[in-house]
Amino acid sequence: MGLTENTATTLLALNSLDVRPNSAVCVEGTEAGLVGSGQRVAVLAPSGSQVPSNFEGESSVAGGRTLVIGPMNAANLDALRDLLPWLRPRPLGPSTSAGFGDRLGLATPGHVRALRAAGGELAPIFAQQSIREMERTGRSPQEVLDDATWGVFAEGWKEGFGADADHLKTTEDVDACVAAGYTFFTFDPGEYVDDGAEAASASALRAALEDLPWQDLEDLPADMKRRYLDSGLKAEGHEVRFDNVSLARAAFKYGAAVAHVARLYRHLQAAMGEEDFEVEVSVDETESPTTHAQHFYVASELRRLGVRWVSLAPRYVGRFEKGVDYLGDVAGFEEDIEVHAAIARTVSPDAPYKLSLHSGSDKFSVYPAFVRQTRGLAHLKTAGTSYLVALRTVAALHPDLFREIYDFSRGRYEEDRATYHVSASLERAVQPRDMPDGELPALLERFDEREILHVTFGSVLKEARFRDRLLGLVRNHPDHYAAGLEEHFLRHLEPFANGGCK
Repeated sequence: MGLTENTATTLLALNSLDVRPNSAVCVEGTEAGLVGSGQRVAVLAPSGSQVPSNFEGESSVAGGRTLVIGPMNAANLDALRDLLPWLRPRPLGPSTSAGFGDRLGLATPGHVRALRAAGGELAPIFAQQSIREMERTGRSPQEVLDDATWGVFAEGWKEGFGADADHLKTTEDVDACVAAGYTFFTFDPGEYVDDGAEAASASALRAALEDLPWQDLEDLPADMKRRYLDSGLKAEGHEVRFDNVSLARAAFKYGAAVAHVARLYRHLQAAMGEEDFEVEVSVDETESPTTHAQHFYVASELRRLGVRWVSLAPRYVGRFEKGVDYLGDVAGFEEDIEVHAAIARTVSPDAPYKLSLHSGSDKFSVYPAFVRQTRGLAHLKTAGTSYLVALRTVAALHPDLFREIYDFSRGRYEEDRATYHVSASLERAVQPRDMPDGELPALLERFDEREILHVTFGSVLKEARFRDRLLGLVRNHPDHYAAGLEEHFLRHLEPFANGGCK
């Protein structure tokens, strides 16, 4: 398919419509672009050619060509995907990658600008949201993917991107995201991980092993012991071995989770058919860290059951709280991640997998160690930090609205924090009336205030009095928001762009 950049050569018919320069594109004589600051898209087809099928809008003839201007809706985006194949998400493979969460559906232009500024060859996942976050923001899997795709189109990103159906727990969740067109599926078996294994006595461990779903695991206790107790794993100078207790603890803690991942994987295989897809396995949202032996157990069992995955998110040492930097000893983290990375490169030598850094937003202190030890076999996953940049935009441009949101968030914090790992304190956080307008953006840099605002996003966005004004302000100041995102995400991406192996 012939492709030419069209920024400088947009026809007069589209120029007169004030098409956004980055979005303007020409494929085999058909031109397309987003019109002005409104929610409209224009397609100009050459004489004798048809406008892409199913494209909706008002049609006219300009210079013998057919011009159609229509809304930025799902039907027109599907039509554009047929014309512009780079608007469809695709698997990204082992390349160093980054996922960009977006709770408002307006952040992708800023994400693209940050990615370009970072340089390198980072593979982006622009559409990424968990089912939990979709429920709290009132968005569907299709809306999340479509919003990100419009952002890709607006910025003229043609290098490909992934779409992550994040933290999937059920087959129903999987089906909804398959139908929407996702290519990357993060399985979260956290409800099947038993943290009680870490403190269990020997007798409790023996009893727990009896109750494991051995049929689903396609295994027997004696066979499991033979595999792991007779030999260990040598991984680049590190040796991982089991004894009876550590093996029982690993199986008790993660056995049911492994079985659940295998069920979700086989369901996904059946649903996707011949379509390419990628899987990430996440066991990060637990109280106790994943030991190196437990990582070896999880990866070996998944491999034995035929599961293929591109990245794995263990629960690392230290604390990965939402929206703030790493809490813990950075040197200790690097010592721990060194062995995890060696295991990832050794357990599956024919297909080494990436380690994934969940709750990765703003963990600036550990990025260098993470990239260094993974040697670029790394995936960074961010989420609510883009929402916080939006709040910074509100604080700068509409202080009264920001005060209302912050005051409301304080009232919601104790309830909303229940499903997150956070330690912010209302007592330590300032009252909104105690800050002059000019200092309000600085609240987004304070630990307690930042976490309070981070985890209450769902409550804020369910309130029309906040949602409508917040979205309206960001839409009316897209460059202000995009500039804030570019600056903030550049700090996230530069260590990965400069240290990655791809």
